[in-house]
Amino acid sequence: MRGDTNPQGAMFSYIDLESRVPQSHPIRKIRRVVDKALKALGADFDELYADSGRASIAPEKLLRAQLLQILYSIRSERQLVERIDYDLLFRWFVGMAIDEPIWNHSTFAKNRDRLLNAEIAHKLFEQIRKQAYAKHLLSRDHFSVDGTLIDASASMKSFVPKPEFRDNKDDGKGGTGGGRNADVDFKQKRRSNKTHESTTDPDARLFKKSKGSQSRLCMMGHIITENRNGFIVQATVSEAGTSKEWDAALEMIDQLSIRPGQTIGADKGYDTKRFVEGCREKQITPHVAAKVSRGAVDGRTTSTEGYAVSQRKRKRVEEPFGWMKDVGSLRKLAHGGLAKAEAIFVMNATAFNLVRLKAYL
Repeated sequence: MRGDTNPQGAMFSYIDLESRVPQSHPIRKIRRVVDKALKALGADFDELYADSGRASIAPEKLLRAQLLQILYSIRSERQLVERIDYDLLFRWFVGMAIDEPIWNHSTFAKNRDRLLNAEIAHKLFEQIRKQAYAKHLLSRDHFSVDGTLIDASASMKSFVPKPEFRDNKDDGKGGTGGGRNADVDFKQKRRSNKTHESTTDPDARLFKKSKGSQSRLCMMGHIITENRNGFIVQATVSEAGTSKEWDAALEMIDQLSIRPGQTIGADKGYDTKRFVEGCREKQITPHVAAKVSRGAVDGRTTSTEGYAVSQRKRKRVEEPFGWMKDVGSLRKLAHGGLAKAEAIFVMNATAFNLVRLKAYL
């Protein structure tokens, strides 16, 4: 018998959100890990808010929502808020009741300096990492390091001469013809980071990592992964530059718990005197891919069995970058400035670790 379509919905529902999310859904494992991490940050959240006044949106809800945006490849915060409003799974993960009104998308922008910043992102990242350590999933001895370019939230048209390098005909607006998308002619004009800067994002730098590729306005993200299961153990963002990879790597190594026998693998770009000697000064063995000539590592390192293992394992450091750009929100930054870029980058690293961790729960 054919069923009827009733255009009039039921007035009451007796099914709660908890029952609408399947017990076998992988998001449940992620929710348990996130809840434990957010509970540990309760004291840090208390310091960000006044003791009196109008109650704000719970910081736990905003951070869970930001993780959802990364995990489900949602393009913008406006679309995220719309999805939370009608998606029962999203409401359950964020911690909202089925009839609770959703906040405005501008709430994220208002909380970006106070809550959704790099400091809180690093603390949340650390809490997730501690849970992986507690389950003995992370190696404490063998690591890999690498960096990647992240397209900045700025166009090439915004890359104009600095005030001291402008001529009388150049107004510094980057184009002619009027309007917000003026015509720009780059032909026969030499542009460099020394003489030019972006008016949209002054922290963006014109850079390319390899010969034959195009230069673009970008920043550089850096991570250290452990070699056992490929978890990210350190993450940071810097200005784009050749030496920035080595400097950022050495700074991240300082955050590790150094003990005898530790190694760190890397590609040929790190086979420099500054990085290799810096690692040795920190009592960690640099297992970098050796250059054909004028390299800093020699046969004492490259002839060992551990070096060969590190070279096989170090290729896994590329996996988080691919995930964060394909699934996460790092294909192109949506906000300007190094501080905001680092907050987004670390949150993407946290989401990657969550996806990796739930497979072992």
